[in-house]
Amino acid sequence: MSIKLENVGIAVRDLEATISFFTDLGLTVVGRDTVSGEWTDTAVGLDGNHANIAMLQTPDGHGRLELFEYIHPEAIETTPTLPNEIGMHRVAFSVDDIDEALEIAARHGCHPLRGVANYQDVYKLAYVRGPSGIIVMFAEELTKG
Repeated sequence: MSIKLENVGIAVRDLEATISFFTDLGLTVVGRDTVSGEWTDTAVGLDGNHANIAMLQTPDGHGRLELFEYIHPEAIETTPTLPNEIGMHRVAFSVDDIDEALEIAARHGCHPLRGVANYQDVYKLAYVRGPSGIIVMFAEELTKG
C-alpha cells in the first residue's frame, strides 16, 4: 500500500480571516467550495453537514491545509488547545526568515506563545496562536547551505 499526506483539515470560526493569515504567509488558495449533502454527512459523520471550505497550498506544492467554516451544524467554540494536550496539536512551517513570519502574524493579531527559541543552534522556533486559536509553529533552519 502506498500512502502520502493529503492535507491537514482545520475548522475555523472566520474563513476569510484565516485565509488572509495563511496567504500573507505565502500559501496559495487552490480551491474553494461550499459542501453539503449525503456524501458530506457520510464522510464527516455529521447529519446536515454544510460548510464553506478552502484548500491552501504551500509554495513548494507539498503541504496543504483544508479550512472549514461550518454553516450547519453550528460550530462549537472550545478553549484554545494547549501545547501539551492530547490530540491535534499544531501546524508547522519551515520559513527562511522567522522574524518576517512573526511580523506577518502580528499584523493579524497573532503573537508567539512565549518567544523565539534556539534549538541547539540548528533551528529558531516559535509557536504562534493563530486565527481561531490554531497553534502555528515557525521553524527557521540556522545551518542552511
